[in-house]
Amino acid sequence: MCLIVFSWQPDAATPLVLLANRDEFFERPAEPMHWWSDRPDVLAGRDLRGGGTWMGVNRAGRFAALTNFRDGRAPMTPKDTPSRGLLVSAMLDATSFDDDLLRIEKHAHEYAGFNLLAGDLPAGKLYWLGNRDVSGNDGATSAPVAHPITPGLHGLSNALLDTPWPKLVSRRDALRQAIENAADDLTLLEVMRDASEAADEALPETGVAREWEKRLSAAFIASPAYGTRCTTLLRYHRDGMIDVTESTVSPEQPSHELRDLRHFRFAIGHPTI
Repeated sequence: MCLIVFSWQPDAATPLVLLANRDEFFERPAEPMHWWSDRPDVLAGRDLRGGGTWMGVNRAGRFAALTNFRDGRAPMTPKDTPSRGLLVSAMLDATSFDDDLLRIEKHAHEYAGFNLLAGDLPAGKLYWLGNRDVSGNDGATSAPVAHPITPGLHGLSNALLDTPWPKLVSRRDALRQAIENAADDLTLLEVMRDASEAADEALPETGVAREWEKRLSAAFIASPAYGTRCTTLLRYHRDGMIDVTESTVSPEQPSHELRDLRHFRFAIGHPTI
């Protein structure tokens, strides 16, 4: 997952409206959003290589999503480092949300750079936890701490929360306008299908090649080998309903088209609806 924009308004009728693009190599095997057969309370995509996921929600109203932290200057990640997607699936366990978050804080240094959004939505809790800083050294923090999300519109890409990369700012503003216009699901998904790249002078400096930085500056990355593989919309309503709509992507798919749509709707605490 490489770009997430969301509105968090705990006192609103719909406290969470979240849009996310997952960017990944197309050769990495994965399954789209579905109810997991081995964990039937979990609704998420699945990384078939690492075993975890990039975004999911469970029937108790637990939510989690992940982005990688991009730093081309950091040391290479050891091959035996655990998959960051396991952090998301761990937060979707039906145990104590607070205890699980504390456990991830304790072990965050064992993973390559990541940003984690995690929430217990019925309890009005939403947190961001990152295990990298901007010190200019190896980037690792000694004691990562989860920070509560303040009410408002936010964005998360491959840097710290609300780092104003051009694609984050533009898509966050587009989400604001869509919410003000009471946009439907398809219109909201279209917010994330912007394939325009940032101007050269606005590109961030993350230590990767300039050409690669330019390609990654688009909200929707359209590339044969690496690109946006799905766009997901999640809405949590105060009445306990959760709506999830996802459009998956193939390498040949034009960026402006929404295809392979999946929609899920369920009530928190109920097995089916």
